[in-house]
Amino acid sequence: MMNGELQAWVDKAAKLTQPDRIHWCDGSQDEFENLINVMLKSGDLIALNSETHPNCHLHRSDSSDVARTEHLTFICTRSKVDAGPTNNWMDPEDAHRNVDALFAGSMKGRTMYVVPYIMGPLQSPYASLGVELTDSPYVVASMRIMTRMGQPAMEKIAQTGTFVKGLHSTGDLSPERRFIMHFPEERMIKSIGSGYGGNALLGKKCHALRLGSWDARREGWLAEHMLIVGVEVPTGETHYIAAAFPSACGKTNLAMLIPPASQKGYKIWTVGDDIAWMHLAEDGRLWAVNPEAGIFGVAPGTSEQTNAYMMSAVQRDTIFTNVAVTPDGQPWWEGLSKEPPPQLTDWQGRSYDPGNGTAAHPNSRFTVTNSRLPNISPEFEAPNGVPISAILFGGRRASLAPLVFQSLNWEHGVFVGASVGSETTAAATGKVGVVRRDPMAMLPFCGYNMADYWSHWLSFGAKSDALPKIFNVNWFRQDADGNFMWPGFGENLRVLRWILDRCQGRGAATRTPIGYLPTPEAIDTSGLGLGPDTMTELTTIDKEAWLEEIEDIEGFFTKFGERMPKALLNQAARVKNELRGG
Repeated sequence: MMNGELQAWVDKAAKLTQPDRIHWCDGSQDEFENLINVMLKSGDLIALNSETHPNCHLHRSDSSDVARTEHLTFICTRSKVDAGPTNNWMDPEDAHRNVDALFAGSMKGRTMYVVPYIMGPLQSPYASLGVELTDSPYVVASMRIMTRMGQPAMEKIAQTGTFVKGLHSTGDLSPERRFIMHFPEERMIKSIGSGYGGNALLGKKCHALRLGSWDARREGWLAEHMLIVGVEVPTGETHYIAAAFPSACGKTNLAMLIPPASQKGYKIWTVGDDIAWMHLAEDGRLWAVNPEAGIFGVAPGTSEQTNAYMMSAVQRDTIFTNVAVTPDGQPWWEGLSKEPPPQLTDWQGRSYDPGNGTAAHPNSRFTVTNSRLPNISPEFEAPNGVPISAILFGGRRASLAPLVFQSLNWEHGVFVGASVGSETTAAATGKVGVVRRDPMAMLPFCGYNMADYWSHWLSFGAKSDALPKIFNVNWFRQDADGNFMWPGFGENLRVLRWILDRCQGRGAATRTPIGYLPTPEAIDTSGLGLGPDTMTELTTIDKEAWLEEIEDIEGFFTKFGERMPKALLNQAARVKNELRGG
């Protein structure tokens, strides 16, 4: 049974873009293999070593199309103030007119693929339906990995009649003719001129976060840029944590943490590495589902030492994008081994020369289904998701933030999330230590005014007294010589243990103006060789430095004007007053 609205929309889009053919995707294995063969013949994909990496392929994108294009990403609401000061805005009528002029005839000589998909577990009441129309077989193959794509989605669309409309064309890949437009009031996305995942896989950031956050406010839930991880304790219970960190702050590594040998009896279960949809259940707790079915992960820095679970997953059935390749057809990127193998071919297909830059692009990726993870949670497909005990925020701070602290209450926890900042590294900007605010790690992904988003978060405080406890973590504190004071990676489980203790009314802590800090002995450091002075420094605050931090946060808040929640301004004033001894 065909949905009439879907058919009419496909017809309208085909009239505009003028494809030679229209293919309705069913999500079958045969269809996927045919797509792969089409791309192998066209050169869009290169087969990798079938013995070491069976069913793995390499895609090389245009050198001008290797990352999200934030300055060309727009929120198109009728009222500009609804988009807010941190989003690019365009009037919806102007946006449609401008982008449709670029879509006109863009699919001539190509196939339009109709890609129905489900974000969320198949039987979940929280799942959301979408259809992406695209002329990129690479996008179709990636969407099959990243979403529940195909016939089940089409059947649900026929039953419900509701779905997010996404129109995508690679166009001519010109940056001058590249736009990613979001129309939340119409539940529509239009993306042209890019084949990069964040711009082209419309179920991911566009649907699941930018439109998802708009829907979440309207319907009373939360769409968040968060990992979901289960911590199974030695007695057998599993407690779930959601965490939001800006880029380069250890998000994926925490989602796939491997307990060190010293932490006997603990297991880590990955529910999701990037996005969480959280709903308030009848028991008063927030329950979270991962809307994605796959991982679109950053390759550089991933290795057996940093993320063995991820390395296990990408050994087969994976699409690699913009990585280097060895002479015998194995993928390689910086961080995979100490030294690059000889005779590498770089991400642009050239013989690797360090003078041309890195062998793999710094934003090179792998796309793989979650089911390949050896520690994928047994609750991954649970329709109602998993109950969240703790929410973690955090960034990269060399000297300011302690290793971990707990917010005083829900309102203060929202303030902690709203004030997240992370310091830039030399590799990223040429300047070290510049603090960039990235509230809830959602700054590029919130589909409406962030002040209203914070108000939505605050509203949950009146709805339940069983909400998750909120914490801030900082794995990146440095000593006077610039060395990391905390070992990080698997040892972060020791911090998670204190966090879970606090959620259960245990765990020694001291109240400070910024929140509850663990006492120096509260976190198990046995076998780490950390002296008492180190733990004391990791669990104390510099009041003068924090006064400067609060003033910087208040300055950031001023850009939101009258919509800025008074509760968060009051939290800033309270912290400042307490730091001054008031």
